[in-house]
Amino acid sequence: MQGLHLTADLYGCAPGDGDASILLDAARLAALCTEVVVRAGLTVVDEKFFAFPPYRGEPGGVTGAVLLAESHLAIHTWPERAAVTLDVYVCNFSTDNSAKAEQVLQELIAAFAPSQQNTHRLLRGSGDPQPPDDELLLEWLNADSAYGCRVQRRLETLRSPHQRIEVFETRQFGKLFRLDGAFMTSERDEFFYHEPIVHCAAIAHPAPRRALVIGGGDGGSTEELLKHPGIERVVMAELDPEVIRVARQYLGSVHRGAFDDPRLQIHIGDGFEYTRRTGETFDLIVLDLTDPDTPAARLYTPEFFRLARRALAPGGAITLHLGSPVYQPERVRELLADLSSVFPIVRPMGVFVPLYGAYWGLAVVSDSLDPCALAPGLVDERLAQRAIGDLQLYNASMHHALFALPNFYRALLPA
Repeated sequence: MQGLHLTADLYGCAPGDGDASILLDAARLAALCTEVVVRAGLTVVDEKFFAFPPYRGEPGGVTGAVLLAESHLAIHTWPERAAVTLDVYVCNFSTDNSAKAEQVLQELIAAFAPSQQNTHRLLRGSGDPQPPDDELLLEWLNADSAYGCRVQRRLETLRSPHQRIEVFETRQFGKLFRLDGAFMTSERDEFFYHEPIVHCAAIAHPAPRRALVIGGGDGGSTEELLKHPGIERVVMAELDPEVIRVARQYLGSVHRGAFDDPRLQIHIGDGFEYTRRTGETFDLIVLDLTDPDTPAARLYTPEFFRLARRALAPGGAITLHLGSPVYQPERVRELLADLSSVFPIVRPMGVFVPLYGAYWGLAVVSDSLDPCALAPGLVDERLAQRAIGDLQLYNASMHHALFALPNFYRALLPA
């Protein structure tokens, strides 16, 4: 009996290019719902969809259900209101299917692209049901642990050719940005991630002029790079143009106008192929990527690390995030081993990122630049020389503190 029950009421649905004809089409709805539940890893037992005839001059809607070994997905369309109601219920008897149910609901919301929606989340068969006000967002940090927060409303939900993109208004974080159900950044905590992934390497470099950001479509890393007055050129290689469009529209306090800086050149496309083909070299390369189990998977391989090393100018450095050494220790261990097989200098960092609900690993890697060799006085001197202010996390003391690793994290480093 114990399980998760999700419902959503969607209004102003405009899937695709604003064509709402799918709300009348039982076959297309059946195909969409089946595809979504299979992609989430749930087991289809049967399905039934029925299209109602027109009534009093109004088009008939569709009622359908996909029966699952884990329970069911039900859908009802109201074409006269461009509305859809969704009902997803999974039993957690033998294994926890909650993340799969969340994925099904979010995929369908993205598919119907509503202008407004109400969602509810209820733990069935439990003595601790969630209250129905607001929407609770969860991100699964591993198979056994999740972190979440409540949101006031959705600002946008869409599925691009590459991923599901969501923007929310929250009380805790302001505007919050997710990709494929994973928290990316927010207005109020972005500095916990963007400042260390940029400045630990940029300040260690005596005179950075050219930088490459792979990913980073929210603009946060680019905005931090552009604080360094010697930066003459930043190339952003972002796979998904919709991420940049959404960032421009909603995340102005994250990128702070960086997209309009003449020093920035945006390249839309695969960062792996851009790095392989470019003949340019860079003083700094920031791998501001989604996780390794996403379309960015190839950018976490030794093959790509070797390509990126070739694109480094002498004395340059690459920065990237590793995941959480608490919740993803094997991922962190493997990445550090792969990096150490390519670069002679690998300096892991750790910082707590509130939006991620975790202590997070990052790293600076290089052929010759060692950020740990920088004296605290030189950090202060370079910050003053470059007139870099408006920093909420990074300073001379934090520079070295970020590289001070607890023993459990040190144990993940190659022997």
